[in-house]
Amino acid sequence: MTEQRPPARRKTAASATRARSAGKGAADKPAAGANAAVRTAARRTVGKAATRKPAGKAVAGQTAARTAGRTAGKTAGKTAGKTAGTTAGTTVGARARATASAAPRVRPALREVVLGALAELKAVDVKALDVRGITDITDTMVVASGTSDRHVKSIADRVVQRCKEAGYRAYGLEGGRDGEWVLLDLQDVVLHVMLPRVREFYALEKLWEGGAAA
Repeated sequence: MTEQRPPARRKTAASATRARSAGKGAADKPAAGANAAVRTAARRTVGKAATRKPAGKAVAGQTAARTAGRTAGKTAGKTAGKTAGTTAGTTVGARARATASAAPRVRPALREVVLGALAELKAVDVKALDVRGITDITDTMVVASGTSDRHVKSIADRVVQRCKEAGYRAYGLEGGRDGEWVLLDLQDVVLHVMLPRVREFYALEKLWEGGAAA
């Protein structure tokens, strides 16, 4: 009756349970330590990332500022170039116009104006005679014919018009009402516009036969 072995078994089971619990705790401790290390590393990484974010924003801001500055510089340069070009063109154009207006206007020769007007109205058998060595009345005597009295009047009117436009004025006009023979005195040039039969009858060219064709 002195043997009490079952209680020893209980102690042994309790000891085993404690040993197991201790083993689990010892096994859990490294895992907890590892988890803590991971958490610490994660916090450090997040902190570094948070620290780097402002730097990234600063770099982005600097890049944007540089790009904006370059764009603004190019735009300003183009605008200044266009403005300068326009101003220079306007100035050159104004100077050219001023020079052209300041240049003296050359008046065409009276003889050329008269002959041009006769050609416009298709005057017939036009002759221009240089009579400077024969008379002091005029320098050039021009004789032309019209196909009708109306044609004769139209020719004389056109000559007066063209001479006025060129800066010359007529000093006398005779025969404009009948239209058979119109005499126009332009001082340096005297014009006779006649019907063919009247011209043949008076034969003015023979009166100035000493005058060479102008």
